[in-house]
Formats: sequence, C-alpha cells, structure tokens
Amino acid sequence: MGMAIAIDGPAGAGKSTIAKLVAKKKQWIYVDTGAMYRAFALYYLRKGVDPDNEAQIAAQADGADIRISYKDGAQVVTLNGEDVTGLLRTEEVGNAASKVSRVGEVRRKLVELQRKLAEDADVVMDGRDIGTAVLPNAQVKIYLTADAHVRALRRYRELAEKKLEADKATAGEKKETDKAATGEIDEAALAKIEADIIERDRQDMTRAISPLTQAKDAVYLDSSALTIDEGVEKILSVCGEKTA
Repeated sequence: MGMAIAIDGPAGAGKSTIAKLVAKKKQWIYVDTGAMYRAFALYYLRKGVDPDNEAQIAAQADGADIRISYKDGAQVVTLNGEDVTGLLRTEEVGNAASKVSRVGEVRRKLVELQRKLAEDADVVMDGRDIGTAVLPNAQVKIYLTADAHVRALRRYRELAEKKLEADKATAGEKKETDKAATGEIDEAALAKIEADIIERDRQDMTRAISPLTQAKDAVYLDSSALTIDEGVEKILSVCGEKTA
C-alpha cells in the first residue's frame, strides 16, 4: 500500500473540500468515496428502486459499474460509462447514498475499488469508515466533524450560491428577489437542511455495517470555528508529526 491519509466524519464537516486541498498540497491522489456511494444512489434512483428496500438494492448491485478516473487532476466518477460527476451533489442523492451505503453488497464492491486505488498510489481518502474499515493501516487518520447547525448553514449557503449561479445563467443579470439571492436566510429551509443532516448522522452512526465512528488512533478535529485553510494546515501539521 502507498502512503494514505484517511479522513472520516459526518456530512457537511468539510471533508471533501479539505481533503482535496491536502491532496493538492501533498501532490497525492484525492479519492472522494462519498461520490462513489452517491453514484450508486443515483443508479438506484434512476431505476426507481426505493433506497430503503435493502433486498432490491442488494439484488441489483452488480448492475452498477462505478469507476474512478482523473482528468486534469480532478476526480471523475462514471456510472455505467457515463460521467455523472456533476449530478451527485443534490440532497436527494445524498440522502439516498446514506441509505444504500448500509447494504453489504454495495459496500463490498466499492471498498474493493477504494483499496485498489490506495495500493497503486499515495492517496488522501475521505468518507465515513476509511480509517476504521477501508484503510485501517493508513499512516494518518483524522476524524473531522463540526456542529450540526454550522454544517447546515454551510450547506444552505452552498445551495443558495448554486441556485443564484443557475438563475444568472438562465436569466442573465436579471435582478433576483428571492432570499437566496439577497443573502437573507430562509429559516424554514435551513431548519429542514439541519434536520436532514441530523438524520443522516443517525443513519451513518447506527448502520450495522461499518458505522461512522472515530478510529481509536484518529486525531479528532472540530472544524466548526475553522476556515478551510486552517483545517488544511492542521491536517498537514498532523501529517508532519505522524510521518516524522
């Protein structure tokens, strides 16, 4: 196995953003395992399979061919030959991914691919069970978390920004009047996102197979009050200490 940094933690803690930057700083390959599960979730949603129906999910797992490649340094996720990278960040897909990840057949298929990636290169890998199950021998393990309300606010702002960009793309510079465009927070929408995050935490932490938990040898890092750059620097500092 090559060198590996395993970053685990709940949804919205900043794992993917921070992991990408750490990988760039180290000049290692970044592996977004969450995107792989989201691709599986997209596969089932397109087929009309209920994400709660574990029997159907298990029976049809072999029909999904999930692959990872890299283009200009960025990870590309393909589903049965189609680049679906840009379709994986919706709330529907994210919530479904949390459910399908509980199914053993799905996890076994993706863990095999994740381990193969780590055998072939130095990697930064983030997810829910990287340090505990996928790469238990990773040289550096981080448990990255944040307060649920902080995570919900980050997600709300991300979605608001995407909506504003989409509106501008379809309506030019037309003045927007909704709350997302003015910067005003829609408290009901924010509360819904926070409730979804808390429910995903519950699902991830209580699933029977590889639940989300902090590895015994992982460094705990709360990003609630940290900027992205501060989170990156803290992880790089841990890397320096662990590999010295």
